[in-house]
Amino acid sequence: MRLALYLGGTLSVALVLGATSLCAAEHAATAIASSSTALDQPQSNTQHDNKQKAGPPKVELFLGYSYLRAIPTYATGNRLVWMNGGSASAAFNLNRYFGLVADVGGFADSQLNLTGPGVPVPHVAASGGNAYTYLFGPRLSYRKHERITPFAQVLFGGIHASPVTLDGCTGTGCVPLPAQTAFAMTAGAGLDIGLTRHVAFRAVQAEYLMTRFPNPTTQASASQNDIRISSGIVFRLGGSPTPPPLTYSCSVSPTSVYPGEPIVVTGVAVNLSSKHPAVYTWSTDGGKMTGHDDTATIDTSSTSAGSYTVQGHVSQTSRQGGFADCSAPYTVLAYQPPTISCSADPSSLNSGDTARIIATAQSPQNRPLTYSYSASTGAIHGTGANATLVTAGANPGSITITCNVMDDKGQSATATTSVTIQTPPPVTVIATRRLCSVDFVRDQKRPTRVNNEAKACLDDVALNLQRNADAKLALVGHSDHDTSADAAAVRAMHTREYLVTDKGIDSSRISIYTGSSGSRSVDTILIPAGASLDATGLTPGPTK
Repeated sequence: MRLALYLGGTLSVALVLGATSLCAAEHAATAIASSSTALDQPQSNTQHDNKQKAGPPKVELFLGYSYLRAIPTYATGNRLVWMNGGSASAAFNLNRYFGLVADVGGFADSQLNLTGPGVPVPHVAASGGNAYTYLFGPRLSYRKHERITPFAQVLFGGIHASPVTLDGCTGTGCVPLPAQTAFAMTAGAGLDIGLTRHVAFRAVQAEYLMTRFPNPTTQASASQNDIRISSGIVFRLGGSPTPPPLTYSCSVSPTSVYPGEPIVVTGVAVNLSSKHPAVYTWSTDGGKMTGHDDTATIDTSSTSAGSYTVQGHVSQTSRQGGFADCSAPYTVLAYQPPTISCSADPSSLNSGDTARIIATAQSPQNRPLTYSYSASTGAIHGTGANATLVTAGANPGSITITCNVMDDKGQSATATTSVTIQTPPPVTVIATRRLCSVDFVRDQKRPTRVNNEAKACLDDVALNLQRNADAKLALVGHSDHDTSADAAAVRAMHTREYLVTDKGIDSSRISIYTGSSGSRSVDTILIPAGASLDATGLTPGPTK
């Protein structure tokens, strides 16, 4: 090292690194800063992010190398020009950010540079001397990142410089600089890089150093300006692990509802501390919240259809990591209209008949339903799921039935069905058939007797009745002007008696009438099933 002495009232001492230049130190500082940048990159390992972090240490002990340099190098009155040595400090952290620091350092010189008005030829002489600092003051640390801790500090105290002696020299002239003690202070900042929980690397600590050495010749006090650069190892002692931060998640059930249906919200907080109560709050942008615990209910009665979000907050302390938020989405669906189908039983019928109308309706939200019906022809009765169509007076053709359903929200649906009124078949007129006529003219003595000629006719009549078991027979007796109506009835009765007695025809199948054709005869008229006798001008006769 080199110490420069200005004679003639101006005195200065310079201590220089013997093997390491200031440039090399600056390169080393740059390399350390680059290393710090690399170490400060965020880690993508989620396990590292989730592990329990350590709190601030109670005590931080620093041991390292320090370098002093005057500003400017040969400043008037500054006996500390270039020096190197070591320093140690103990920081007592009162909380996460604030601490108190005690700092000591020792520095040495090895050369004396003699120059100035009193030295005709400047030259370098071997020498020896030391300087010691003892400082104390506050420190502020920024501990947002787990591995990187920048800090700033201001220290106050004193500096003691021992006498500087020339090597191999005896006598009073061999001590160019006496021992001196003066006020000193530093102000600067540093950067620590965590290696483990208890060990860190101080990449750099750069400070402004001010001293108040008096001039050795005039004893006048003055300020000297220097810089101090340090680097070394930091040992971190004490400090309990920081509890992991609160995490909060929430969910809703169900995730989609119709207006009026409730939603249950559940929050799950992880890493709660047993030392503090947990306070829960909820809010939502759709509906009314009820509940202040880790569960809550959303009332959607007055909520319009749309997408909404519920937000939850849990808090134990106001510190970072002592509270957390969560959110969960949900959807309120629009009411869907009901659906309906319609059918008729039977779907084809005759005019005047009735049909059952069946409506099958459903509401997707199970809302109450109201039914109504209308028909294009005829009348329809009913207000429930079934109705009755009355077709009295309806003409042949198709009748359209409309089935309507409406829920209590005013949403409706319509369906139709049809009923066919059949065209009636044409009416088949079944005619009576005149058979033979029994004549009573020849037998004058017995004008009402059935003779053999008449029997031939009646045998044929009996045969027709036997072949047509569901047919009936009308016997119409006639009279002329010489006989009475009673005689006409008697002739018909004798004719029936023959058919009943001799031919075995049921008497209930034979009806007797009297007419006035002006002849003495009995007409036989066959009445098939479904046919009717035209009895115009005839008088019913006796039934037995």
